[in-house]
Amino acid sequence: MNRMTRLERPASYEHVAVLATGVLAWMLAGTASAGPVLPDFSPSNFTPGAPINNPYFPLTPGTTYRAEADVVSDSDSGERVHAVDIDMVTFRTQTIAGVKAVVVHATSREDGVLTEDTNDYYAQDKAGNVWYMGEDTKAFEYDDSGKLISTDTSGSWRAGVRGGKPGFIMPAHPTVGFSHYQEFAPNDEAVDQAEIVSLNESVTVPAGSFSNVVKTLETTAVEPGVRENKFYAPGVGLVLTHEDLDATTGVPLNVIPLVSVTRAQPVPLPPAVWSGLGTGALLWLGWGVRRITRRASA
Repeated sequence: MNRMTRLERPASYEHVAVLATGVLAWMLAGTASAGPVLPDFSPSNFTPGAPINNPYFPLTPGTTYRAEADVVSDSDSGERVHAVDIDMVTFRTQTIAGVKAVVVHATSREDGVLTEDTNDYYAQDKAGNVWYMGEDTKAFEYDDSGKLISTDTSGSWRAGVRGGKPGFIMPAHPTVGFSHYQEFAPNDEAVDQAEIVSLNESVTVPAGSFSNVVKTLETTAVEPGVRENKFYAPGVGLVLTHEDLDATTGVPLNVIPLVSVTRAQPVPLPPAVWSGLGTGALLWLGWGVRRITRRASA
């Protein structure tokens, strides 16, 4: 849900060294201009199993987000594809850097062909900030006949591994001008950052019409010339992405809206099952449902 869309990440060791040097220089320059901020991270600031209920980035297990559009996949040739991004908030968790994180399974397809399969990891601290704890990602490349020829995992990173540090995917209290790292893992070419540029956007997409939308500008040292806007609606999360903004006009090359949000529904038991259950079983089942409900709200 966080990765800068369709960025190519060179995998050579020489590039990693250059990137690390460039990031250091960027951080030193940023210090003078009060940004971007790399938040202080401590596992003690998190409550195990706490729900992710930040208004602008809520993650309720069982929720699936679908975004899709016809997009330009190659700016040189102008080739267009139909892109579909699906993010499913799972009931699974993964402990990363001492913090229990929610697993979001994300897939991207172009013209029906799987191009990326990722597990993203998020956690919310006691103050309400949502942290991006890492990702395990696979990108797939095919030949002209559609045969899979390579799988690339170079975009993967985790907090606490190879010097990787987590950042905010969404602060508890967004304020205009606040610039922050979403991830800081130069050794794994993961250094995305965001700046809050507006708090009162109005957005209409197939999934609905929203007001008081937070707008961000996202950049990365991996591709210094690439910029994109993301729009986060209260109570929903990411509802719109503007990719590859023109450096002069700010016009996006691609616009990808949220098409639908679906939430898992409880499966009803047939009446015959209910009538066959004794009082003790009903009490046990009710307790179990309450436990499941609490887990689902986490």
